[in-house]
Amino acid sequence: MERPSDLPRLYGELSEWWPLLSAPSEYEEEAHVYRTLLLAACEDPPRTLLELGSGGGNNASYLKSRFEMTLVDLSPEMLSVSRTLNPECEHLEGDMRSLRLGRVFDCVFVHDAIVYMLTEADLARAIETAFVHCRHGGAALFAPDLIKENFEPNTGHGGHEVDGRAAHYLSVSWDPDPEDDTYVSDYAYMLRERDGSIRVAHDRHVEGLFSRDVWLRLLYEAGFRPNVIPIDHGGEHGRVELFVGRKPTSEAGTAPS
Repeated sequence: MERPSDLPRLYGELSEWWPLLSAPSEYEEEAHVYRTLLLAACEDPPRTLLELGSGGGNNASYLKSRFEMTLVDLSPEMLSVSRTLNPECEHLEGDMRSLRLGRVFDCVFVHDAIVYMLTEADLARAIETAFVHCRHGGAALFAPDLIKENFEPNTGHGGHEVDGRAAHYLSVSWDPDPEDDTYVSDYAYMLRERDGSIRVAHDRHVEGLFSRDVWLRLLYEAGFRPNVIPIDHGGEHGRVELFVGRKPTSEAGTAPS
């Protein structure tokens, strides 16, 4: 698979720093929320879970205790990070806009990687991928960082030190053009090696920003029965809105395509 030239540096050349910039321990609380929502949304108790855009596998490190997981990401470097953390999970390289595995799962989860869908067409393709991989009576959960209704410019920071290496970041999210469907998050990373040498790197993430109505319409058009779940995670984004799509138990219950 050809690697996209515009993939942020964090998911390529800087991927080895991911566990220090975004530690798995930071994900326990929100992973519990995702698990609870998926269990409640599925008609029967779910066993298998497909995660699209699984990144470094931080959510999976908690969800795998309940689900048999298949993890898919576009970045081979991030899959390598995740394999170290989650060796028992199946890992596959793939694009959530076009992936077709030829099998279905009890539920599908897409965390904040969904923000890299920059157009309605790409968002619709990702939602369709979730739909075709979800069994009837199952559900898909999407967790965008932001939607248009709750976007505000913000700054964030974080990072960790482990075994003599340290990585810290400062982020600034802003919207150069409020009339389009994207915003920008600029990151400055300070990366310190064990020998004390430091380098600073800039990374720009262009991210999609869609309204609640667009989300609900695209989920419905794909065939899901959608719902909005407001959650307060705290942190940089505070109150967020999650989208749950239930897949009807039969073809007759789906929306026309």
